[in-house]
Amino acid sequence: MIEAVVFDMDGVLLASEEVWDAVRERYVRERGGRYDAEIQRAMMGMSSTEWSRYLHEHAGLAAEPAAINADVVELMRAAYREHLPLIDGAVDAVRRIGARWPLGLASSSNRELIDLVLAETGLTPLFRATVSSEEVARGKPAPDVYLEAARRLGLGPERCAAVEDSHGGIRSAKSAGMRVIAIPNPTYPPDAGALSLADVALESIAELDESVVDAT
Repeated sequence: MIEAVVFDMDGVLLASEEVWDAVRERYVRERGGRYDAEIQRAMMGMSSTEWSRYLHEHAGLAAEPAAINADVVELMRAAYREHLPLIDGAVDAVRRIGARWPLGLASSSNRELIDLVLAETGLTPLFRATVSSEEVARGKPAPDVYLEAARRLGLGPERCAAVEDSHGGIRSAKSAGMRVIAIPNPTYPPDAGALSLADVALESIAELDESVVDAT
Protein backbone atom coordinates (compact mmCIF):
# COMPACT_ATOMS: atom_id res chain seq x y z
CA MET A 1 0.00 0.00 0.00
CA ILE A 2 1.28 3.45 -0.93
CA GLU A 3 1.69 5.70 2.11
CA ALA A 4 3.43 8.75 0.57
CA VAL A 5 4.01 10.33 -2.82
CA VAL A 6 7.34 11.87 -3.85
CA PHE A 7 7.39 14.39 -6.70
CA ASP A 8 10.22 15.39 -8.96
CA MET A 9 10.21 19.13 -9.68
CA ASP A 10 11.86 19.95 -13.02
CA GLY A 11 9.75 18.56 -15.83
CA VAL A 12 6.93 17.50 -13.50
CA LEU A 13 5.89 20.71 -11.76
CA LEU A 14 7.88 23.13 -13.93
CA ALA A 15 8.64 23.22 -17.64
CA SER A 16 12.11 24.19 -16.54
CA GLU A 17 14.41 21.89 -18.50
CA GLU A 18 14.19 24.40 -21.35
CA VAL A 19 15.13 27.21 -18.95
CA TRP A 20 18.08 25.25 -17.56
CA ASP A 21 19.19 24.43 -21.09
CA ALA A 22 18.98 28.04 -22.29
CA VAL A 23 20.72 29.45 -19.21
CA ARG A 24 23.58 26.96 -19.25
CA GLU A 25 24.04 27.20 -23.03
CA ARG A 26 24.28 30.99 -22.91
CA TYR A 27 26.62 30.83 -19.91
CA VAL A 28 28.93 28.30 -21.58
CA ARG A 29 29.00 29.97 -25.01
CA GLU A 30 29.65 33.44 -23.56
CA ARG A 31 32.77 31.96 -21.95
CA GLY A 32 33.99 30.26 -25.10
CA GLY A 33 32.96 26.74 -24.15
CA ARG A 34 31.26 23.95 -26.06
CA TYR A 35 27.55 23.27 -25.63
CA ASP A 36 25.67 20.73 -27.74
CA ALA A 37 22.99 18.03 -27.50
CA GLU A 38 25.43 15.52 -26.05
CA ILE A 39 26.35 17.81 -23.16
CA GLN A 40 22.73 18.81 -22.56
CA ARG A 41 21.47 15.23 -22.34
CA ALA A 42 24.40 14.09 -20.21
CA MET A 43 23.57 16.67 -17.55
CA MET A 44 19.88 15.78 -17.17
CA GLY A 45 19.32 14.56 -13.62
CA MET A 46 22.83 15.40 -12.44
CA SER A 47 23.23 17.15 -9.11
CA SER A 48 24.65 20.67 -9.11
CA THR A 49 28.00 19.29 -7.95
CA GLU A 50 28.02 16.86 -10.86
CA TRP A 51 26.88 19.15 -13.70
CA SER A 52 29.13 22.04 -12.67
CA ARG A 53 32.11 19.66 -12.63
CA TYR A 54 30.97 18.22 -15.97
CA LEU A 55 30.90 21.67 -17.56
CA HIS A 56 34.35 22.40 -16.18
CA GLU A 57 35.79 19.12 -17.46
CA HIS A 58 33.90 18.60 -20.74
CA ALA A 59 32.64 21.98 -21.96
CA GLY A 60 35.95 23.80 -21.70
CA LEU A 61 35.10 26.24 -18.90
CA ALA A 62 38.09 27.55 -17.01
CA ALA A 63 36.15 28.52 -13.87
CA GLU A 64 36.10 26.09 -10.99
CA PRO A 65 32.92 24.00 -10.53
CA ALA A 66 31.80 25.88 -7.40
CA ALA A 67 31.93 29.20 -9.26
CA ILE A 68 30.09 27.74 -12.27
CA ASN A 69 27.38 26.40 -9.98
CA ALA A 70 26.91 29.70 -8.15
CA ASP A 71 26.78 31.71 -11.39
CA VAL A 72 24.23 29.43 -13.08
CA VAL A 73 21.99 29.21 -10.02
CA GLU A 74 21.87 32.99 -9.76
CA LEU A 75 20.88 33.17 -13.44
CA MET A 76 18.16 30.57 -12.80
CA ARG A 77 16.85 32.55 -9.82
CA ALA A 78 16.61 35.64 -12.00
CA ALA A 79 14.80 33.68 -14.72
CA TYR A 80 12.29 32.28 -12.22
CA ARG A 81 11.66 35.71 -10.69
CA GLU A 82 10.85 37.01 -14.16
CA HIS A 83 8.66 34.03 -15.08
CA LEU A 84 8.00 30.79 -13.20
CA PRO A 85 7.29 28.16 -15.89
CA LEU A 86 4.62 26.16 -14.07
CA ILE A 87 3.12 23.24 -15.94
CA ASP A 88 -0.65 23.53 -16.33
CA GLY A 89 -2.44 21.54 -13.66
CA ALA A 90 0.67 20.90 -11.55
CA VAL A 91 -0.32 22.92 -8.49
CA ASP A 92 -3.83 21.45 -8.50
CA ALA A 93 -2.39 17.94 -8.79
CA VAL A 94 -0.07 18.47 -5.83
CA ARG A 95 -2.96 19.78 -3.74
CA ARG A 96 -5.14 16.85 -4.82
CA ILE A 97 -2.56 14.23 -3.91
CA GLY A 98 -1.48 16.09 -0.77
CA ALA A 99 -5.02 16.01 0.56
CA ARG A 100 -4.64 12.25 1.04
CA TRP A 101 -0.94 11.38 1.26
CA PRO A 102 2.15 12.91 2.87
CA LEU A 103 4.31 14.44 0.16
CA GLY A 104 8.01 14.50 -0.55
CA LEU A 105 10.08 16.21 -3.21
CA ALA A 106 13.22 14.67 -4.73
CA SER A 107 14.84 17.14 -7.12
CA SER A 108 18.07 17.65 -9.00
CA SER A 109 17.64 21.40 -8.53
CA ASN A 110 19.63 23.33 -5.97
CA ARG A 111 18.14 23.91 -2.54
CA GLU A 112 17.73 27.64 -3.22
CA LEU A 113 15.66 26.93 -6.31
CA ILE A 114 13.48 24.31 -4.61
CA ASP A 115 12.66 26.68 -1.77
CA LEU A 116 11.98 29.56 -4.19
CA VAL A 117 9.58 27.51 -6.35
CA LEU A 118 7.63 26.07 -3.41
CA ALA A 119 7.33 29.49 -1.78
CA GLU A 120 6.19 31.17 -4.99
CA THR A 121 3.52 28.51 -5.62
CA GLY A 122 2.34 28.38 -2.00
CA LEU A 123 3.08 24.65 -1.87
CA THR A 124 5.71 24.68 0.89
CA PRO A 125 3.31 23.56 3.67
CA LEU A 126 2.22 20.51 1.67
CA PHE A 127 5.66 18.94 1.52
CA ARG A 128 6.76 17.03 4.59
CA ALA A 129 10.22 16.33 3.14
CA THR A 130 12.21 17.97 0.35
CA VAL A 131 15.60 16.80 -0.88
CA SER A 132 18.02 18.32 -3.36
CA SER A 133 20.45 15.93 -5.00
CA GLU A 134 23.24 18.27 -3.88
CA GLU A 135 22.44 16.99 -0.36
CA VAL A 136 23.23 13.35 -1.21
CA ALA A 137 26.28 11.58 -2.57
CA ARG A 138 25.03 10.95 -6.12
CA GLY A 139 22.48 12.54 -8.42
CA LYS A 140 19.94 10.75 -10.57
CA PRO A 141 19.89 8.05 -12.01
CA ALA A 142 21.44 6.83 -8.75
CA PRO A 143 18.71 6.18 -6.13
CA ASP A 144 20.22 8.39 -3.42
CA VAL A 145 17.83 11.36 -3.59
CA TYR A 146 14.74 9.12 -3.46
CA LEU A 147 16.14 7.00 -0.67
CA GLU A 148 16.80 10.15 1.34
CA ALA A 149 13.29 11.46 0.66
CA ALA A 150 11.81 8.19 1.95
CA ARG A 151 14.07 8.34 5.01
CA ARG A 152 12.93 11.89 5.81
CA LEU A 153 9.32 10.78 5.38
CA GLY A 154 9.95 7.96 7.84
CA LEU A 155 8.92 5.27 5.35
CA GLY A 156 10.51 2.47 3.40
CA PRO A 157 10.83 3.39 -0.28
CA GLU A 158 8.58 0.48 -1.26
CA ARG A 159 5.74 2.31 0.49
CA CYS A 160 6.21 5.41 -1.69
CA ALA A 161 5.13 6.33 -5.22
CA ALA A 162 7.34 8.65 -7.26
CA VAL A 163 6.17 11.04 -9.99
CA GLU A 164 8.84 11.45 -12.68
CA ASP A 165 9.33 12.66 -16.25
CA SER A 166 12.87 11.77 -17.37
CA HIS A 167 14.99 8.72 -18.05
CA GLY A 168 17.34 9.46 -15.16
CA GLY A 169 14.53 10.25 -12.76
CA ILE A 170 12.53 7.12 -13.59
CA ARG A 171 15.62 4.94 -13.15
CA SER A 172 16.48 6.71 -9.89
CA ALA A 173 13.07 6.17 -8.31
CA LYS A 174 12.78 2.61 -9.55
CA SER A 175 16.21 1.62 -8.30
CA ALA A 176 15.28 3.10 -4.92
CA GLY A 177 12.42 0.60 -4.80
CA MET A 178 9.55 3.03 -5.32
CA ARG A 179 6.52 2.57 -7.53
CA VAL A 180 6.87 4.98 -10.46
CA ILE A 181 4.27 7.17 -12.15
CA ALA A 182 5.81 8.48 -15.36
CA ILE A 183 4.68 11.66 -17.08
CA PRO A 184 7.07 11.78 -20.05
CA ASN A 185 8.63 15.16 -20.74
CA PRO A 186 7.47 16.09 -24.27
CA THR A 187 10.61 18.10 -25.03
CA TYR A 188 13.15 15.70 -23.51
CA PRO A 189 11.30 12.36 -23.46
CA PRO A 190 12.69 9.39 -21.53
CA ASP A 191 14.13 6.54 -23.57
CA ALA A 192 11.99 3.46 -24.11
CA GLY A 193 14.05 1.38 -21.69
CA ALA A 194 13.49 3.81 -18.85
CA LEU A 195 9.81 4.30 -19.63
CA SER A 196 9.26 0.53 -19.56
CA LEU A 197 10.29 0.57 -15.89
CA ALA A 198 7.37 2.80 -14.90
CA ASP A 199 4.35 1.22 -13.22
CA VAL A 200 1.96 3.79 -14.71
CA ALA A 201 2.41 6.29 -17.54
CA LEU A 202 0.26 9.42 -17.98
CA GLU A 203 0.05 11.97 -20.75
CA SER A 204 -0.10 14.95 -18.40
CA ILE A 205 -0.02 15.79 -14.71
CA ALA A 206 -3.68 16.85 -14.98
CA GLU A 207 -4.46 13.10 -15.07
CA LEU A 208 -2.79 12.48 -11.71
CA ASP A 209 -5.36 11.68 -9.04
CA GLU A 210 -6.00 9.22 -6.20
CA SER A 211 -7.03 6.43 -8.55
CA VAL A 212 -3.71 6.59 -10.38
CA VAL A 213 -1.69 6.39 -7.17
CA ASP A 214 -3.86 3.55 -5.90
CA ALA A 215 -3.28 1.70 -9.18
CA THR A 216 0.46 1.65 -8.61
